[in-house]
Amino acid sequence: MQGIDDLDTPAILIDAARAEANIIRAQAHADRHGLKLRPHIKTHKLPYWAKKQVAAGAVGITCQKIGEAEVMADAGLSDIFLPYNILGRAKLERLKALHGRVTLSVTADSRETLQGLAATFTDAGHPLPVLVECDTGMGRCGVQSTAEALALAKVIDQAKGLTFGGLMTYPAAGRAAEAEAWLVGAKQALAASGLACDRISSGGTPDMWRSGEDSVVTEYRPGTYIYLDRYQVAKGVGTLDDCALTVLATVVSHPTPTRAILDSGSKALSSDTLGLPEFGELLGMPGARVTGLSEEHGTVTLGNGASLRIGERVRVVPDHCCVVTNLFDQVHLIDCDKVLETLPVVARGRMG
Repeated sequence: MQGIDDLDTPAILIDAARAEANIIRAQAHADRHGLKLRPHIKTHKLPYWAKKQVAAGAVGITCQKIGEAEVMADAGLSDIFLPYNILGRAKLERLKALHGRVTLSVTADSRETLQGLAATFTDAGHPLPVLVECDTGMGRCGVQSTAEALALAKVIDQAKGLTFGGLMTYPAAGRAAEAEAWLVGAKQALAASGLACDRISSGGTPDMWRSGEDSVVTEYRPGTYIYLDRYQVAKGVGTLDDCALTVLATVVSHPTPTRAILDSGSKALSSDTLGLPEFGELLGMPGARVTGLSEEHGTVTLGNGASLRIGERVRVVPDHCCVVTNLFDQVHLIDCDKVLETLPVVARGRMG
């Protein structure tokens, strides 16, 4: 059996036991609180893990782009949510083809998006469920008021080949209560107009753990929970011992006693820090932090007695694992120092 020492660097390592434990933990939380779990595959981009998540109890999966959804459908995943505004003839035709293969639902936050969907999906016998995306504080996509949500819901309800599927949001981290109040108001407005809203979908790994039975949310779309990363640790979701993804790197230079250089720069570790002051830290070395990245070099600052040697191989816990996954063609599932399996990241780069 191949070992970690046999791998070239940089490389992504996935601790299989940690990832499976994270899946089980999140599913158990959702089950306790009466939530349907619909994991976001953008974190791992692997049918292997998507199938594990569904087998553990997830109702289906979430994909951000049609390309990701096509990959998952090809692999046999059958219930897919695309919470993204789909625009343009080419994408709409691909979406229609996908609708013929799997149980599919999408979102919209404008009449322009709905016009394209309504013109493409015209079969009343097989309507496309469309949820209204709501901006509950994130400041990204989404309608800005409950009145707008109601107006779009009515448009969906009246379209021949569409059916109103509910509400969807991606709330700002730490503002779940604000999102809850927004969604309660929207659901009440819909009910007053005779529109049932049985599905309310929310996302974001950190706030999932603060959800309870009294929430108006019926479905949760966590992504990062399967691997975790330094950002999630900073938010109290877990510890470094729960982080399943690390980047295996080699020390290629050691210019000063407090500075070492890895063969893993922004093309391996990503410069997306999610607001953290560093880019990563070395597993098992609390005093060694990745403090700088250029394209092919990672600068490690050493403190608290930490030391490295040229040629040494280290494992870096990145700030944001989702972005790192999309930088590699393959990942290696490991058990301690043994490589269990090497998997191609088949949904990598599927941005359309």
